[in-house]
Amino acid sequence: MRLLYVHERLGSLGGAEANVLISATELRARGYTVGLAAQSETGKNDAAWKATFSEGVFVEGTNAVSTALGKFKPDAVYIHKWEDLPTLRHLLTTGLPIIRMVHDHDTYCLRSYRYNVFTRDICHRPATAYCIVPCLAPIKRNHGGGFPFRWASYFDKLEEIRLNRQFDRHLVVTRYMRDELLLNGFDGERIEIFPPVPRPGRQIRSSFSERNLILFAGQIIRGKGVDVLLRALAKVKTPFEAVILGDGNQRRTCEKLARRLGLEGRVHFKGFIPQEELIGYYQDTSVVVVPSVWPEPIATIGLEVMRYALPVVAFDAGGICDWLRDGHNGYLVPWMDTDVFAARLDAILGNKAMAREMGERGLEIVSREYDFENYISRLQDLFVRMVESKKARAATLS
Repeated sequence: MRLLYVHERLGSLGGAEANVLISATELRARGYTVGLAAQSETGKNDAAWKATFSEGVFVEGTNAVSTALGKFKPDAVYIHKWEDLPTLRHLLTTGLPIIRMVHDHDTYCLRSYRYNVFTRDICHRPATAYCIVPCLAPIKRNHGGGFPFRWASYFDKLEEIRLNRQFDRHLVVTRYMRDELLLNGFDGERIEIFPPVPRPGRQIRSSFSERNLILFAGQIIRGKGVDVLLRALAKVKTPFEAVILGDGNQRRTCEKLARRLGLEGRVHFKGFIPQEELIGYYQDTSVVVVPSVWPEPIATIGLEVMRYALPVVAFDAGGICDWLRDGHNGYLVPWMDTDVFAARLDAILGNKAMAREMGERGLEIVSREYDFENYISRLQDLFVRMVESKKARAATLS
């Protein structure tokens, strides 16, 4: 089968790009011919991408898809992140099976975050005029532009939602994301849950040492809740050490907050750490924290650390509850409740036997429900089903 990936960027950057490259690499190993239409290059790990998509790489802005359709001649199209309306309209006229992977809230949320930037309250509404007033979602940051803000069209977002509804399949990462699509009028029979399963790592176990290491790994931006985590850490009674891995535009603010809360010497900001170095931290970690206050589509860091038999404490935000079962493989804390968050950390740090048991349960969950080979096999089966269904429908009409 010839499968055309459509994604706005070529090269590594975030979770969406990781899923694109890993799934394409595995499908190619199973005999698929994979091509890529992208608007631009990130300049990060481009060589690996071009090697994987060696039989068809088209980086031509919004014209990339039309060029790829003519030259690559795919059997099916697999869209990841792409907003250009003329392209979406054109794809619907091709007669090809169109499958869309919904990685985050961009597909139906004009602000993209699904929470209020001032109050941090999570939004539970569909895309309506409420997005304009009082949400002010059309006012967006203008990254790289001369003016700090730009205006995004509310009516273009409604049109994008309408076009996306017509695709043959919508793949979402959690039940929460499925419900978000249903809220915005998508057909439930076209939605399937496909979590972006991380590739298996080395089977190691933490020492759960008396160091009582608490680990955060992710972007240090407002939605990830590092500032809220720090306020919770200030309430933890058990001696601990915390390591914050990652970078972002809120790092300096959080570093100042840590000093103000008296956490200096116990909380260490290490910056960005390459993936291969994370294992060294996992071997000495007692608990991993996911303090996100925005509604996470899934938070794949949880799936990753569960493979190392580590318990997790996280706020109940978005799709995290799909893999984190309260009291089983960690603790699911009421949103923004720093008192409960601190108490749950105390419980884990003060009971190593329970921490190990929770970690082992997490490993069982991720091994059973998030198996990588099964994930790729399900994708492969989906593409076959979609192509055969389109052929059968075309034969009936002729």
